[in-house]
Amino acid sequence: MDDIAVYRLDAAGAARQADALALLLIDCVDGGASVGFLAPLPHERARDYWQGVVAGVGRGERVLLVAEDAEGLLGSVQLVPALPDNQPHRADVAKLLVHRRARRRGVARALMAAVEAAARAAGRRVLVLDTVTGSAADSLYTQCGWQRVGEIPDYALMPDGRFCATTYFHKQLPP
Repeated sequence: MDDIAVYRLDAAGAARQADALALLLIDCVDGGASVGFLAPLPHERARDYWQGVVAGVGRGERVLLVAEDAEGLLGSVQLVPALPDNQPHRADVAKLLVHRRARRRGVARALMAAVEAAARAAGRRVLVLDTVTGSAADSLYTQCGWQRVGEIPDYALMPDGRFCATTYFHKQLPP
């Protein structure tokens, strides 16, 4: 992990990284990750998605964290603290993405630690996320201290169009 940097992007930085973020998303979808898109994911569609994220970062509705090494972008994760007025203590964690070339290097754990730190800094103490049931991410979240809430069958589609179940998790952060 010494050669990997994890940091927060502001809107301008995210806009500069939009093409690299699009390639990261395409790699994850091509690798079978169910992250909201079907394969094959066109570059233009992936870039449009990231332009929406950039806008959300600019409005303060999202926090975007990335990991990179000397070869470029390795991963990203988002914190979504923009929730209803009665939930100022809560945030969602979204789109943990790790490039296939960086798997098993601790990138996902580093991004999750960073997103939890960002949540604490934003005054959020209850985090929620969902992932494909039985996936590597499912196991990772459990290992990182997240608590399983429940499973919804046939919740989404895998990139190849097959149905998949989703498991919801939550984590209570210490003050």
